[in-house]
Amino acid sequence: MKTGFEKRIYTVAEFRRALDDVFAHLPDMRAAMRGGRVNKSFAERIMLAVTQVNGCRYCHYGHAKAALAAGITETEIRDLFEGELDKVPPTQVVALTFAQHYAETEGYPDPAAWQRVVDTYGPETARDIMAYIRMITMGNLLGNTFDALLYRLTLRPSAPGSSLVQETGVILGSLVLVPATFIRHKLRPAPPS
Repeated sequence: MKTGFEKRIYTVAEFRRALDDVFAHLPDMRAAMRGGRVNKSFAERIMLAVTQVNGCRYCHYGHAKAALAAGITETEIRDLFEGELDKVPPTQVVALTFAQHYAETEGYPDPAAWQRVVDTYGPETARDIMAYIRMITMGNLLGNTFDALLYRLTLRPSAPGSSLVQETGVILGSLVLVPATFIRHKLRPAPPS
């Protein structure tokens, strides 16, 4: 029996670490969006697979609409939200299984599972897949943190181990932390070649 808000959310420290990770891999996200190795429907399936595990209602709605626009059927979207991969293109099953695994392990997947993605798709496409997983994970957890705050404000038990300070810190802090992290990463010297 559920007694409170039970979705995974960010603490301020976890959000800062996630921002650092996303901005450190921003070139991967740009490459993923420009490279064409992961087409729009594949990218939406990845995001739906992660969202199914994390349960963000905002991402659920937005990416279901985007998936329809990318040509994914309502039946397949419904199946993806139930964690079913039976109707997805067979060439995408390894990536989608990994996306679910990444979310289930809260971003600490088994190295062998990641290696299978690299072996199946090659290093460039594997990086593209991971870029989409990172971005949707951040969106999911921000959405869930906002919902945890709303839940708390209606005087219902909020996320275990969280607090009003943590939840508002993440939501309001994102207004400062996102630009600050972006600037910090832009000012970092380029790694030696």
